[in-house]
Amino acid sequence: MKLTPWRPKNKVSNIDDFFGLDHPFFGLTLFPELRQLSQDSRDWLPAIDVTEEKDHFAIKADLPGLSKEDIELSAEGTVLTIKGERKHEKEDKDKNYHRIERAYGQFVRRLDLGEPIDISKVQAAYKNGVLDITVQKSPGATVKRIDITS
Repeated sequence: MKLTPWRPKNKVSNIDDFFGLDHPFFGLTLFPELRQLSQDSRDWLPAIDVTEEKDHFAIKADLPGLSKEDIELSAEGTVLTIKGERKHEKEDKDKNYHRIERAYGQFVRRLDLGEPIDISKVQAAYKNGVLDITVQKSPGATVKRIDITS
């Protein structure tokens, strides 16, 4: 099973990543729209735990502050995709904010489970800000060792 986040090849990269913290242009972006696109997923990615059993995968995603209507779950092949959006609360101009640290915006998490999954048997429940997903492995998913001949 792959434990690294899967990113599609066409994802927009953050221009800031080309410069180190000590570079004079750090923090500056020529195209603010591109910066926002790249930060939407980078700044707000929910924490996820993935465990594997003999016949299924169990995924827990921390999604506090979202309703189940804000979450979209899909599966294709070996990839499970969780999408969602945490909407920004209206900022009260009369308040004197000292910190604003909570992340808002859209996120996408794609988990390549590394094995075919039975899409018809994916179950999901959302309670107290935690999304619990059970993904059954495809019954025909077997590993076969192939001998290499010279």
